[in-house]
Amino acid sequence: MTLPVSEKDKCLTGAVDPAEEIRALAKRAHHHFINKTTDQAESPMQLAVDAYLDEGRFRQEFDRIFTQLPLGLALSLELPEPGSYLARTVCKKPVLLTRDAHGEVHAFLNVCRHRGAIVCAEGAGKKSRFVCPYHAWAYAVDGELISVNAVQTFGEVDRATLGLTELPCAEKAGVIWVALDRQAAFDIDAWLGEFSEKLASLDLSNWYLYEQRDLPGPGWKVTIDGYLEVYHHDTVHGKTVGKHTVGNLLVHDTYGPHQRLTFGRKTLRELEQKECHGWDGNQYIRIVHSVFPNLSISGIVGGHCLVSQVFPGDSPHSTVTRQTLLCAKKPQCDAEKLSAQEFSAMTLQAVQDEDYLVGNSIQAGLQSGANTHFLIGRNEPGLQHYHQWVARFMQDTCAE
Repeated sequence: MTLPVSEKDKCLTGAVDPAEEIRALAKRAHHHFINKTTDQAESPMQLAVDAYLDEGRFRQEFDRIFTQLPLGLALSLELPEPGSYLARTVCKKPVLLTRDAHGEVHAFLNVCRHRGAIVCAEGAGKKSRFVCPYHAWAYAVDGELISVNAVQTFGEVDRATLGLTELPCAEKAGVIWVALDRQAAFDIDAWLGEFSEKLASLDLSNWYLYEQRDLPGPGWKVTIDGYLEVYHHDTVHGKTVGKHTVGNLLVHDTYGPHQRLTFGRKTLRELEQKECHGWDGNQYIRIVHSVFPNLSISGIVGGHCLVSQVFPGDSPHSTVTRQTLLCAKKPQCDAEKLSAQEFSAMTLQAVQDEDYLVGNSIQAGLQSGANTHFLIGRNEPGLQHYHQWVARFMQDTCAE
């Protein structure tokens, strides 16, 4: 499918100088700053609380959205060379990612075709083959079954049909995209559309992976909501990112289900003194690239970047967020190491101790029965856009 580009962003597509595009975003943010305005949806949106709590609805959405659509499961830099692998459980499924001798990325269900044992222990590294710990069946990095232990007594097998079960997979814009349903199919160019260019501009393949951690959080939708608006920054993040970000100021662009959210930095007040050309727009804004349904790439500021992957738990009430912290290059001197440590500590506090602390209280509040519906404001267009696309994918499923 071909995904539409927002009207606001048509002027920014095509052969545009990336630096000029950033300056254009900064100018839009500055306009809001001096006028005390923000990008808005046409009207407030009412949403049923059951959309966050109903078990049956959760399972339907989990199956349609988190197993059949492409998810950004890893960064390309996590498989840096041929023979690299990454094994982890994603949405209750054991997944093995590999890079073969030709540099091509593969995704498999990490399950032996003999008796169903997990083939590779969770983790990352480099291997030329994967040997099942139960009966020593061996698989190549491209998933081929290359050896059956004691085949002379086991009996003849058709190795060509017993390779690891492959999942739909593509590599684009520094991200490895996988659908967890082996019968699903996707065209990554059609899925990302014009947003692919925006992601590619981040040059994600050439960063240094500084740190990764998994954070428990509230339900899937409560968690995602916090990544899609800046209305809460002054009240929730006053000690962290709120010190640098203008609350309730958002420049919002959409690309099909995907979104670019531009936050204004408090340095915007200095922008009036800048000449028309040549200044660095990144000094005045922070950009969040949000890929539906669960990938957020936030804040390339000061040589650091935060990548968040939000995965639903076993119920509508929990999630796990894989938080990846990147540096422009490996920290070498004491100042660079301290800067990376401070960025890591700040993002942990902002997400775990601020966003998710409030999010858990929201999850409890939703379950209290105090409300049957709640409102999403005009100044929260990112939330409205996200929930509209959730509904759209579910309607498409019902139509099938």
